[in-house]
Amino acid sequence: MRNELFDSAVWEKAWKEDPYTGVNKMKRAGIDPAHSLDSAAKSFNKEVFSEEGRRRAKRIMNWLEDQGVEFSGSSVLDIGAASGGFSVPFAERGADVTAVETSRPLIELLEQNSSGLANGTVKMVHEPFENIDLKTRGWERAFDLVFVSMCPVLIDWASVEKVLSCAKAFCYMSLSVGSRKHSLVDEVWPLVTDRPRETEHLEMIYLTQLLLLKGYSYQSLVTQEMKTTKVSKETAFNDTITWLNMYGIETDDRVRHIVSRHLDTRYPGEGVEIRQGGRFGKVLVRLENQHMYDREDRI
Repeated sequence: MRNELFDSAVWEKAWKEDPYTGVNKMKRAGIDPAHSLDSAAKSFNKEVFSEEGRRRAKRIMNWLEDQGVEFSGSSVLDIGAASGGFSVPFAERGADVTAVETSRPLIELLEQNSSGLANGTVKMVHEPFENIDLKTRGWERAFDLVFVSMCPVLIDWASVEKVLSCAKAFCYMSLSVGSRKHSLVDEVWPLVTDRPRETEHLEMIYLTQLLLLKGYSYQSLVTQEMKTTKVSKETAFNDTITWLNMYGIETDDRVRHIVSRHLDTRYPGEGVEIRQGGRFGKVLVRLENQHMYDREDRI
């Protein structure tokens, strides 16, 4: 095998310089990753706390518990907590949660969602995680579980090391694995460009390879998750233009006209049903007990 496959410095450099990571694509499209949900905070919150959203959170939490994570009486750092889709259920299972979130609209919703908890606590930190001095804050090896789900904080190995340094027992991280799917973008793509939409391999490969090369014990899981939402034509149009920008398509007047005409023709009613999702990777790093977990260990 080629030696560079086993050289962590090569993988660190590749991740840091990759122009096609999710965060870099958002920046090219003029989107601030830390505030990408500001204008859609209420609709995002509604989806997160819907029946399906709660089921999704429960599935992930149950998987964590199956690997030995305990929530009752534990300390949890939720980085990129948004409106509390995980912070709140963590607390409902008895955890004391420190929720870090940059977006003011999401923080306000998190405050509402976490009020009146019968179990656990949620303490909010309205500050970018990147700016936090861990030693001054007393966060070094301070949390039983550090949880980072699809958060733009994870941009390279240095950011992963900072996240890991907060955990004393477990650290959960999730990232995209491959191309994100969006039914409306798939429909208009051949109408606005003469090139096929390329298959992507996103940053999950960097994370798992570097954890492997640097000697960490971890479990990983890759699943395909899809959801269906109904939005207004205006929202569908704006979302599609944003996605095309992220994929390097110049959204000039011609492209905008094609997208608008397609929406009017294909969706004559008021709403547009969009199916989107993709493959997502989940990693649980074991920092304390690094051996293979057995449920009998709980007894």
